[in-house]
Amino acid sequence: MPYAIFAPGPGGPDVLEAVEVPRPVPGPGQLLVKVAAAGVNFIDTYERSGVYAVDFPFCPGQEAAGTVEEVGEGVSGFAPGDRVATAAAAHTYAEYVVLDAELALPVPDALELETAAALALQGLTAHYLVTSSFNVSPGDTALTYAGAGGVGLLLTQLLKLRGATVITTTSTPEKAELARAAGADHVLGYADVPERVRELTGGRGVEVVYDGVGRDTFEGSLRSLRLRGTLVLFGGSSGQVPPFDLQRLNALGSLTVTRPRLAHFLSTPEERSWRAGEIFGLAAKGTLKVRIGARYPLREAARAHADLESRASTGKLVLVP
Repeated sequence: MPYAIFAPGPGGPDVLEAVEVPRPVPGPGQLLVKVAAAGVNFIDTYERSGVYAVDFPFCPGQEAAGTVEEVGEGVSGFAPGDRVATAAAAHTYAEYVVLDAELALPVPDALELETAAALALQGLTAHYLVTSSFNVSPGDTALTYAGAGGVGLLLTQLLKLRGATVITTTSTPEKAELARAAGADHVLGYADVPERVRELTGGRGVEVVYDGVGRDTFEGSLRSLRLRGTLVLFGGSSGQVPPFDLQRLNALGSLTVTRPRLAHFLSTPEERSWRAGEIFGLAAKGTLKVRIGARYPLREAARAHADLESRASTGKLVLVP
């Protein structure tokens, strides 16, 4: 029988276990996809641990790529054998996944499925960050964090393609080299970030901060912004930001803070097609480099979660059935 990874209840990585499951059957408007690889993301750890409320037993995963095996009633535009990826499915830590056809993103023949799985969620995230949460223009300066992480490496490349100067942070010299190789102009440690940013910008601050860390960096992110700058808080790997007095945005220079979510930037077929087409197209041409930091057998999902939460990993982590 096929198997999937389940957490019987909230807890640490060690609660994840392989469980035999019946082969899924697609319903109307759905596809059955044989998974070639599934992406590992921080949201999976939040759900597994109980930070985000889910129903247990719970199979994690939102991101995967693979081959269509069956199409449900009423599906058009897809057929068995098609190569697809998704960043918005559910329970993708499995050999087979059923997803709504509208959530399937066609994968170009020139792009490996494992790369598509590594790119779907984080690539689409980086895309909406630089185009929609804050529309980056040539000459802008952006601050990002975790410059050697999966989102960080993609974000830096997209920012450079749009003509921005990129300041980022890493925790080790090895990670700093990866960030520079992706195009980062300045790579800092995590100490005294606002002061260093002011030095690099002549006291002015940056137009935008992309902050996926949250609690530990939020205050420094605000103090790194220029007058009328924008903080895009798109994650909370260090924990969620506590309640915040909005009047401080006035005092710090009429700042803007936004807390976006990927699903809200994939709300129409046209938007999904635009974002996926650009991201997959850039990767297929080699313009956008996708670093897969580690591959794990699907049965070793617990080890992947432990490595991701340790902050020791770089690039993207993928699970391979």
